[in-house]
Amino acid sequence: AFASANLDVPALNTTAADTFYGDVPVSEPLTKEQIERAYEEETGNVIVKTFKDRGLDHEAVPAVLVSQHGPFTWGKTPAHAVYNAKVLEVVAEIDYHAMTLTHADCHVPQYLLDKHYDRKHGKDAYYGQGKARRVKFAADAKNRF
Repeated sequence: AFASANLDVPALNTTAADTFYGDVPVSEPLTKEQIERAYEEETGNVIVKTFKDRGLDHEAVPAVLVSQHGPFTWGKTPAHAVYNAKVLEVVAEIDYHAMTLTHADCHVPQYLLDKHYDRKHGKDAYYGQGKARRVKFAADAKNRF
């Protein structure tokens, strides 16, 4: 729906911030000439152009919407790309509902975006499976239960 409406998927909640460092952008629509010349290649070109024009890091925002087409996601592995696609779909659904309830700007504040993104992807990441820094706490908890 966001690609059809030519709208970015906004970062309105921590679910988005855990995976995407900001809004997931929507590209410009492909022109008739681009489609006739080399549709698949031009789709890739418009994705690259979107990130370049907006100064976005493709690793920090591993997704894009191609206007009037749909989502593209990527990751370090095919499974991670699929995970990012699922997160994007869930976030887009949440955002759609939030945007029907209010026209106010509900973007998460930068400090909350930073916290949620960095705790999973920053240099001192600690959140998520296999990234626990508190191994002793985890071992103690295992022994208690």
